[in-house]
Amino acid sequence: MKVHQLIFSPTGGTRRVSASLTAGIQAEGNEGEIVDLCVKPAQIVQPQLEEHDLVVIAMPVFAGRVPALAIERLSAIESHQARCVIVAVYGNRAYDDALLELKDVATERGFRVIAAVGAVAEHSIAREYGAGRPDAADQNALQAFGGKIAQKIANGDETVPALPGNRPYKKPMEGPHPKANKHCNDCGLCAKACPVGAISMDNLRQVDKQKCISCMRCVAVCPSQARGIGKIMQFMIATMLKKPCASRKENELFI
Repeated sequence: MKVHQLIFSPTGGTRRVSASLTAGIQAEGNEGEIVDLCVKPAQIVQPQLEEHDLVVIAMPVFAGRVPALAIERLSAIESHQARCVIVAVYGNRAYDDALLELKDVATERGFRVIAAVGAVAEHSIAREYGAGRPDAADQNALQAFGGKIAQKIANGDETVPALPGNRPYKKPMEGPHPKANKHCNDCGLCAKACPVGAISMDNLRQVDKQKCISCMRCVAVCPSQARGIGKIMQFMIATMLKKPCASRKENELFI
């Protein structure tokens, strides 16, 4: 059995969550592929999956939903009836319908869902919420979850866990669109990293709002901290999230 990772990780938090969980599942020699779906379309690699493999499918939560682009790209993956663990990574507010949505999509693609995790990472926009997460306590919890999932597999148990959430899913919300500020030095890293080509190398200070998915990847990769959503919008979002993000949320395992 190979343990693969399918991740959509714009700012790195989802990748770190997936790595910690997978570390608890893997035994030496069964490391599989790591496929990041948050890249340019031409860079996406179709993983070589087999029925007896396990796939950790880790996606971020945007306002209670899985990003539409992540769903679209996951839907293009050939499952070969592999088992999977679905992971919804959220910024310490709530994952709402995201786990249920991810389960539905994975099942429709032929994956066999045997476990699910709701995990916390640093909020991609208001980074003061969930700051530094996944932290050491999260990593330990996620690795312990991974051990429980490995034991379930060893027992031959492939029951499908019941998950929270509602159908129809909550209505998706459009997020803010980052743009460059006066500190931009035209390095072009944002344009190279944008998974949808919303930033042109010919005009790095503009963003195509029709393409932008508000994933904040451009903000995360900028070495000059020259991209953002503006002080007013940043303040409004932080204020809106203050109450629901006030207390520390813990990771949850459904098995």
